[in-house]
Amino acid sequence: MAQAHKLDCEAAESDCRFIIQSENEEEAIELARNHMHEEHGKEFSDEELQTEYLQVV
Repeated sequence: MAQAHKLDCEAAESDCRFIIQSENEEEAIELARNHMHEEHGKEFSDEELQTEYLQVV
């Protein structure tokens, strides 16, 4: 069974229900970084997203 990489925006922004899930870790991180920039005006590094918010499901 393949693993998926999940980033739940609610962990960083309590009022946002946006969830990203992908089998490709790089894609999940890129989508999350773009979402945080475009929707919340915040900048996160790939490493920060990976270590603080990325879950393997």
